[in-house]
Amino acid sequence: MDGNGRWAKERGLLRNEGHRAGVRNVEEIVKAAREADLRYLTLYAFSVENWNRPRLEVEALMRLLETFLKRQRSQLIEQNIRFRVLGRMEGLPASVVRLLHETTEATAGFTRWTLSLCLNYGSRTEVVDAMQAWGRAVQAGTEDPQELNYATLSRYLYTGEMPDPDLVIRTSGEHRVSNFLLLQSAYAEYYFTQKYWPDFDAAAFQEALATYRQRERRYGLTGDQLQSRMSLTS
Repeated sequence: MDGNGRWAKERGLLRNEGHRAGVRNVEEIVKAAREADLRYLTLYAFSVENWNRPRLEVEALMRLLETFLKRQRSQLIEQNIRFRVLGRMEGLPASVVRLLHETTEATAGFTRWTLSLCLNYGSRTEVVDAMQAWGRAVQAGTEDPQELNYATLSRYLYTGEMPDPDLVIRTSGEHRVSNFLLLQSAYAEYYFTQKYWPDFDAAAFQEALATYRQRERRYGLTGDQLQSRMSLTS
């Protein structure tokens, strides 16, 4: 979710106004994803690198997050949406951590839709944490280092039992992945848009989904091999 600050600047507004507009758009996209029956929606909200932003902006972002969680918890429960956090909770304000835990626990029983919020997240950090957790399992005798493969490692990633993403959307005209789900998105389709996040409304979201549906995902196969497999399973 990128471009909040630039969206505000182009309108002569403070950056925090852009972040507020971005938060409002989260609600619209969550609704659109549910209506499209997308089982998993993951939003990159705050990276490990974002701590380097001006202190006042970071504090404002944390207050917005707190407000969002307070307002959205009842809606998530009403709509049967499971809430998850991907990232390191340590370092986040105590009030935010408390709300994150409460919202996660309140929605833990839902299974059809999952909304994941990446907070204090970075893919490289995720890999380090996963390897440390796996190493502790090796020391405890519950994992054999000779049998390590990606399927095993993936269980220790923040995403855990979640499926890999099919589509990654990057807003604001940037053409980089910015340390987001690097391992999980190895075979994902990417969609880049010039729209800033506050302008990426439900119609733009549907356009991204329509573009995705037109793509052929081969996973290393040739087009002919893929068609043959599809014929065999149809």
